[in-house]
Amino acid sequence: MSSKAPKGSDNTTRNLVIGMVVLVVAVGAIFSVLSNKENTSASLPSSVSKADGYGIVFNGDLTGVPVVDIWEDFQCPVCARFEQTNSAYLEKIIEEKKAKVVFHTLSFLGPESALSANAAACAADENKFLGFHKAFYGNQPAENSGAVTVDYLVSLGQSLGITSDKYKSCVANLDYKEWVNNVAASGSEKNINSTPTVLVNGKEIRRATSNTDLGDYFDPAAFAKAVEGK
Repeated sequence: MSSKAPKGSDNTTRNLVIGMVVLVVAVGAIFSVLSNKENTSASLPSSVSKADGYGIVFNGDLTGVPVVDIWEDFQCPVCARFEQTNSAYLEKIIEEKKAKVVFHTLSFLGPESALSANAAACAADENKFLGFHKAFYGNQPAENSGAVTVDYLVSLGQSLGITSDKYKSCVANLDYKEWVNNVAASGSEKNINSTPTVLVNGKEIRRATSNTDLGDYFDPAAFAKAVEGK
């Protein structure tokens, strides 16, 4: 990540603190890449719920279970760390139908974030969102390095068994560009100002307080307790 702040008073300020504590990417009051105005006529990918901030929803039909909202950016290194730490648990509670889990793919880190979020939506149409999610973070390119291209995302899809022309076209033509914008608008409306941000039943889980207290984000046992309320 560049240490230089963008020029101009209207640009978003971002800070990334690297360490074993929860790391925060500050994005300011508005997401810089896309408009913060919702497009109600936008095409929506599979399993998206407008009522859930345009997130990609798993177990949306369940009631009486925890609701976990994950706000992330595919280019965010801290989000990759969160995925590495908690993905197995999240997949387990999704599969066992123990929680409703909503993924909100933000795009404030630049055009490559928007391209990645769109591709994730295309993968959702192929019932491969979680696979795409894990594969991308597991091989996350450097931020705004130019590595995230249409060819890269098509190749990533192929590694997951996504070989349809529909997926290729969806990625290349940015079929869900307006949906990506709507996720950004929803995040702005909800004052989501860092990634990852995780809410359980509408309340953010506890962030770290020191190098030894990792909070609920990077301590697997604490994260599970925050989700399950035990």
